[in-house]
Amino acid sequence: MTLLAQPRWPGAVGRSLGSVALVLVLWHLMALSVAGSYMLAGPVAVGQYLAENHVLIGRALWVTVQNAGWGFLAGNLAAIVLALIVALVPQSRMLVSAVALVVFCLPLVATGPVLRVLYGPGPGPQITLAALSVYFTTFIPLLVGLRAAPGNWFDMIRLYGRGTWSAFVHVRIMAAMPYLMAGLQVAAPAAFLGAMVGEFTGAERGLGVLTLRAMRGLDVEATWAIALVAASVSMLAYGAIGLLADRISPARPEILLATGTTPPRGPLALRALRGLTLVLATGAVLVGLWWLAMEVFALSRFFAKRPDDIWRYLVTAANAEAHRATLWAASQATLVQVVPGYLAGLGFGAGLALLLALAPVLAGAVLPLAIALRSVPIVATAPLIVLALGRGPVGTITIVAVMTFFPALVACIHGLRQAPGQALDLMRLYATNPLARLWHAQLPAMLPAFFAAARLSVPAAILAVTVAEWLATGRGLGALMAMTASTSDYNLLWSAILVVACGSALGYGLVGLVERAVLARVAPEQLRR
Repeated sequence: MTLLAQPRWPGAVGRSLGSVALVLVLWHLMALSVAGSYMLAGPVAVGQYLAENHVLIGRALWVTVQNAGWGFLAGNLAAIVLALIVALVPQSRMLVSAVALVVFCLPLVATGPVLRVLYGPGPGPQITLAALSVYFTTFIPLLVGLRAAPGNWFDMIRLYGRGTWSAFVHVRIMAAMPYLMAGLQVAAPAAFLGAMVGEFTGAERGLGVLTLRAMRGLDVEATWAIALVAASVSMLAYGAIGLLADRISPARPEILLATGTTPPRGPLALRALRGLTLVLATGAVLVGLWWLAMEVFALSRFFAKRPDDIWRYLVTAANAEAHRATLWAASQATLVQVVPGYLAGLGFGAGLALLLALAPVLAGAVLPLAIALRSVPIVATAPLIVLALGRGPVGTITIVAVMTFFPALVACIHGLRQAPGQALDLMRLYATNPLARLWHAQLPAMLPAFFAAARLSVPAAILAVTVAEWLATGRGLGALMAMTASTSDYNLLWSAILVVACGSALGYGLVGLVERAVLARVAPEQLRR
């Protein structure tokens, strides 16, 4: 069970090898065309660098893999615990999900320096950031899976006189296995990304450290070699979990990446009151946890700011207006780049998925490349894109689009395959053209998966833009957080973290509202699933 249908042997092997050969040829030709421009190293130069520096790369890779592995384990265990809490106490679902979302939206590039101060030297920040990168992408599919068991399975349990616990163990957990494996597969590249981001914040070893050195030294061969190694390891982890999933749970989940959309119920005023109550409860829980963590561990207020510190800094201090103006200017610089990149990535991903639905013969060449590029950590590709396109808005928008394109493509392909076979057969029987089948049957089936990817891509887009601003452009919230970490202005750093987390959660919620509005008009039956 994987995000994409598993290819069949041996034809799939030939197509995959052909795709790899084509990529290598195009890569080599592009490198020749821009020789001497310090933008692109060809496969021959990259191979030579890896051969000459394999010991260095191997040591760094081993450090990053260990950090990513521990973070992968910790984050997914946290996701499983949260999902089980929601399954056993259904009344907690909305609050637990909201708190989990806001924590997931914390900007990795800003939390990294804070964790570095809290942990001190060692792998703690890398492991924690890897865990934060993966728990939500496992929590949400698992939550869906625990609610996806067919009703007749529960009838069978009752028929044999078994109780609620037996139904939970033998029905809900078994039904959730395909969703759990789907979440783990998505989480594997994300854990590697989180570990590399953690290494950017003052670590002494790891691929992230080598990436920073290569970028600052304009070492193009090293940068491309590290990107290739990072992508290869992420792809191996992605594929290995997919193969394991096929053996453990061959069934594929019907819904991937997000909980099903429930139709709003009750009068508008009551729904608004429920939403406001949820927001206030989530805020109260998060503020309480924030304050409690700082006090329990007796952390110094110099770097471990409390909620009242941020309130004074932004609201009651004499120069609070200037502080807010600084944050607002940085936020505007980030928004004008993240929104176009986010929309471009989603649109291109969905458009390519529709094209593949009309011309399936292209899928054999496109999909292996899509999986490969999906596995490349953004911290490895960002320097390359900046080298190629410069430090202006075009480069940053492209980085954001790349980060959102591949999840949208994969999710939309999966959604298109959920179109009812009977409806497609009936339309073929009446000689309906492919465009009509796509519009009337496949597109409505794709929409829930598209919006699922759109929601989860909001934090991913924020991560991409802040990484680009941090490493390259010198503008926006990412650059502001990097600057405050280096100047020890922790009030501004924590304020920026708060702005990014709340903005990401708000964007996630806005996409959910758009989803409900669109599905209510285009595919109302999807709301009842």
